[in-house]
Amino acid sequence: MAQPARPPAGYPNQNGAGQQPYSNGPVQNQLMHPSDGQGYSPSVPGPYSHQTLAKAPPHQSSGQYNYSGSPNVSQLNNYQGPGQTLNRPPVAPFSGSPVQQTGPVPQVLPPALQNSAALSSASSFPPGASPPVLSNWQYTQTPPSQPLGSQTSHLAHVTGTGAAQPSSLSGSTNPPGSYQYAASPGGPPLQNSYMKPGSAPPPVTQPLTPLHPPPRPPLGPPPVGGPPLVRPSTLTAGPPNAQSLLNSAVNREGDATSAASDGSVVQNSYDAIEGGGLMATPHPAPAAPNLKVNRSVGYSYPSLPPGYQNTSPPGAPGMQASALQYPDGSKHFHQPTLGTNHLTASMGGLSLQQEGLRPVNLLQERNILPTTLLKAPVPNLHEDIQKLNCNPELFRCTLTNIPQTQALLNKAKLPLGLLLHPFKDLSQLPVVTSSTIVRCRSCRTYINPFVSFLDQRRWKCNLCYRVNDVPEEFMYNPVTRVYGEPHKRPEVQNATIEFMAPSEYMLRPPQPPVYLFVFDVSHNAIETGYLNTVCQTLLDNLDLLPGNTRTKIGFITFDSTIHFYSLQEGLSQPQMLIVSDIEDVFIPMPENLLVNLNENKELIQDLLRSLPQMFTKSLETQSALGPALQAAFKLMSPTGGRISVFQTQLPSVGTGVLKAREEPNQRATAKDIHLTPSTDFYKKLALDCSGQQVAVDLFLLSGQYSDLASLGCISRYSAGSVYYYQSYHHKHNPVQVEKLQKELKRYLTRKIGFEAVMRIRCTKGLSIHTFHGNFFVRSTDLLSLPNVNPDAGYAVQMSVEESLTDMQVVSFQSALLYTSSKGERRIRVHTMCLPVVTTLNDVYLGADVQAITGLLANMAVDRSVSATLSDARDALVNAVIDSLSAYRSSVLTVQQPGLMAPHSLRLFPLYVLALLKQKAFQTGTSARLDERIFTMCQVKNQPLVYLMLMTHPSLYRVDNLTDEGALNINDRTIPQPPILQLSVEKLSRDGAYLMDAGSVMFLWIGKNCGQSFISQVLGVPNYGSVPQNMTHLPELETAESIRTIAFISWLREQRPFFPILYIIKDDSPLKSSFLQNMIEDRTESALSYYEFLLHIQQQVNK
Repeated sequence: MAQPARPPAGYPNQNGAGQQPYSNGPVQNQLMHPSDGQGYSPSVPGPYSHQTLAKAPPHQSSGQYNYSGSPNVSQLNNYQGPGQTLNRPPVAPFSGSPVQQTGPVPQVLPPALQNSAALSSASSFPPGASPPVLSNWQYTQTPPSQPLGSQTSHLAHVTGTGAAQPSSLSGSTNPPGSYQYAASPGGPPLQNSYMKPGSAPPPVTQPLTPLHPPPRPPLGPPPVGGPPLVRPSTLTAGPPNAQSLLNSAVNREGDATSAASDGSVVQNSYDAIEGGGLMATPHPAPAAPNLKVNRSVGYSYPSLPPGYQNTSPPGAPGMQASALQYPDGSKHFHQPTLGTNHLTASMGGLSLQQEGLRPVNLLQERNILPTTLLKAPVPNLHEDIQKLNCNPELFRCTLTNIPQTQALLNKAKLPLGLLLHPFKDLSQLPVVTSSTIVRCRSCRTYINPFVSFLDQRRWKCNLCYRVNDVPEEFMYNPVTRVYGEPHKRPEVQNATIEFMAPSEYMLRPPQPPVYLFVFDVSHNAIETGYLNTVCQTLLDNLDLLPGNTRTKIGFITFDSTIHFYSLQEGLSQPQMLIVSDIEDVFIPMPENLLVNLNENKELIQDLLRSLPQMFTKSLETQSALGPALQAAFKLMSPTGGRISVFQTQLPSVGTGVLKAREEPNQRATAKDIHLTPSTDFYKKLALDCSGQQVAVDLFLLSGQYSDLASLGCISRYSAGSVYYYQSYHHKHNPVQVEKLQKELKRYLTRKIGFEAVMRIRCTKGLSIHTFHGNFFVRSTDLLSLPNVNPDAGYAVQMSVEESLTDMQVVSFQSALLYTSSKGERRIRVHTMCLPVVTTLNDVYLGADVQAITGLLANMAVDRSVSATLSDARDALVNAVIDSLSAYRSSVLTVQQPGLMAPHSLRLFPLYVLALLKQKAFQTGTSARLDERIFTMCQVKNQPLVYLMLMTHPSLYRVDNLTDEGALNINDRTIPQPPILQLSVEKLSRDGAYLMDAGSVMFLWIGKNCGQSFISQVLGVPNYGSVPQNMTHLPELETAESIRTIAFISWLREQRPFFPILYIIKDDSPLKSSFLQNMIEDRTESALSYYEFLLHIQQQVNK
């Protein structure tokens, strides 16, 4: 069981896609081909600054890749800046049969969906072909806490590259006759074009022109970064270059698409498995002659674990569903009441909530902040449809009313995009095991609650409108045990569902969970004392690491040399192996460095107990981080897995050396801030890691500048996470020790998905052009996620490529294909349905101000990196000016004095001001460069709910908590005090106030605070006795103490990170940090809320 799951060299792929031999060599990411997605070609100079989107020539065969840099270079000028942008030509209307797509195109999904791209198209069958017999059907409600099953992984690795390499953009949907065994999980629908050249959220008034000639399906790779915040060209308010914020950020991230540095070709890919890409066209490659995808495809894979074999359907005990005999048409088919074909009638009588359009004069109505947390707006759909819609915590759109045309979207001056939290922990998750996963034969969309059933045997796709046959086994509903009601199956009743994927969804046998820990043990690192905390936390949680009997673990330490640890069975103690040649790192005894956790637990525990003492007398000050990461990559590449790196200083020797770039006295000059990497070493290594299904998580524990802008690339492009503990020291800063312990425990024990891919599809006429988050865009719309975790969020920008005429609703679907820690291949699918509107009134009515703010924040980060921080700030301000100007000129019938905003956008200026004062975008000398970069990392990788809390904190008065309106959770009473405006005028010296800023909390005690609170909650006799550095509330047996602690604990439990609580008084040194978060007040470098409104009004009225 301790053997790696990766097949030996020469192991043929058995999923039907190109049968090239399997090799375990260096990463072989696909380089750019005219039709490939993004790739970096060695011939392109510079640190991936050039991203190429190109379309494959029609005559090229599906297995060929052109790796020369020249064809791609010519397109480089189409990319403007960071931001993984997809530019693709408009797609021609669907004419009935899938477009023939030649040439493999890598597909990259959003970071969270990397594994999902490997989904297969087992559910489509040619007319007349009999679908596979339903052999085992299992439907269970799995609590989110339950580990994902232990089935074999259905995503094999791409030849050579352990990474999911898309082999063809649209290639997974094959026309009848040339069906490619697998369908990708989330390819865009056939008619969907996902790339729009450089359109950014605030759409520009000029029409967007596609990069490629319209006659061909759009296939360019999406740029890696978010599109710039584009400033509508019609409005002149604000700096002239503001428009490019929206536009230029688009392409910046795109360069992440580069292929592995060795330039080797990988033809087999997750993209082929997951199914149709932008244009889900068939692979020209010779595929199985018949479209019927039967189980023989995966016969040589390991059989399913006993728990999933021959599960008897809910019918007769032990009886196979396929054994049920029903004559054709045995039951009269009743058309389901839901579905897009019934939307016309169901939506006709709905009245719009006029509250959303009520004009609000922001200069007069000061108390507009709700006293409870703002909820996502509810789309204006019939209640029967809305109750089936996806939870907005998982999937939400900036506009819940989708404009019918791009012109209407441009007129509204609001960004169109999606925010996702696809792998979020869920308390109820329907899990389906079936031999057939039903998907559209054209666009590879998974069947969902918003499709239409034309009759008992046919359903119409809600994304591309193709009519598909209902497979025979889908006629039986295992929940109701009724035959002939396919519209009542769980897949059609749940907008969020998880499939146990069959073997067609594997590119290789499932990888085991592999965890490698890389520790900085230089003198500086040992001084901080972090190693004691980390090793002890690991010891405490070894048994809780997600995995099974195949789990492997290994350790590397480094200073100026690299130390490996042999944990071979039979050794009485771990054996250290030192490699001093850091210029050409090699792996000594590789078979004994990553070992089975269960079989070698005692040796592992011995090593963790002894590590902190082994280097206490070391005087070695150098740090060879680059060579250590290279060694870790070589060790992990045969299997894939997770590398956790702990670093405390600038790398100083070997490859990847960095130099100090921060000058504290010049922090205020926004022009010279070093937000871009100083080397492309870490990005290239991350892309190699991604190709081998390895993610790197970085823990930076440093009191000095460590160039996080460069180091962070190792996590950003490998779908990892970044943790930053500023000035960590076990004695001088003990509060950080608790934070590291709590967050490391969550990190070690949370759910994890391996070798993942994600794809987002949307209804024909809409197109996705830019992705935000930590991932690698392996093809135009397939996000490669070597690891996916439940705490990561993603965002995408969209445009309306073709008019949505005659459409009442549009749908969006994300598909995440991943391998669970138990070795199961799973597909998590989320589907959302939104109405289409034709008037500007309705567009504003459905605006989701939090989602808009979150998307603009992502775009502003890209703009800061691609241009300057001041450009990003200007673009944020212009986003407010432009939208309110458009509302004033186009919607308001009677011009009124003041600053008018629709009710739905009443908080927009406040949230943008909060962004301008956040560490990522603020000016002034208070923010350290690494701190600013870390905040930018959080913006790009945090789910919306946490991002909003860090942007606009919540303020509560807590000295008068009562049980009125309290929540009762697990026999605990949780008070619910009202949220207050973030202004000093709301504070009273007689009270105590809690500020929840997401990653930190402040409890401010007024000078005249009541004696009862001070004694019964703080446990001290009087105000003067409150200690300066108090960070914990004592647990006292008083009603006030119980209520206060219950409230703070409840807030902390709702997030994956641990906010430190600082208890501060008027003379506390931390008071300035507390006041800095008072968004509505003036600070040294930013306007007050009222002054900001006056500035906006002045620009709007120009």
